[in-house]
Amino acid sequence: QVQLVESGGGSVQAGGSLRLSCAASGNTYSSNFMGWFRQAPGKEREGVAAIYTGGYSTYYADSVKGRFTISQDNAKNTVYLQMNSLKPEDTAMYYCAAATGWVRKSERLQRYEYNSWGQGTQVTVSS
Repeated sequence: QVQLVESGGGSVQAGGSLRLSCAASGNTYSSNFMGWFRQAPGKEREGVAAIYTGGYSTYYADSVKGRFTISQDNAKNTVYLQMNSLKPEDTAMYYCAAATGWVRKSERLQRYEYNSWGQGTQVTVSS
């Protein structure tokens, strides 16, 4: 089991930036993929970005491509989500997640592929 703790959320104006962090502990070696998901009030939880922990492959939702960057520091067991050019529609609770199995490329932003979740950190973008 992997324990995940997110941090770095907050309130910013449109066009601003935030960097989210996800610190992993426990059986971190079992995680093949790490992902960031978000859920706005009344909406489904959606995948934002994912990274293969064994390399540098990254995956992004179309809505955040070119604005968000996922990265990892394996020495610190931490995954980051750098969010630039934030928009009001980015407002949501952001969750970090870990997948212990192998995930097909087409499924790497699907929540059902991830089996460990953090508690979330709130991001609010005002216009």
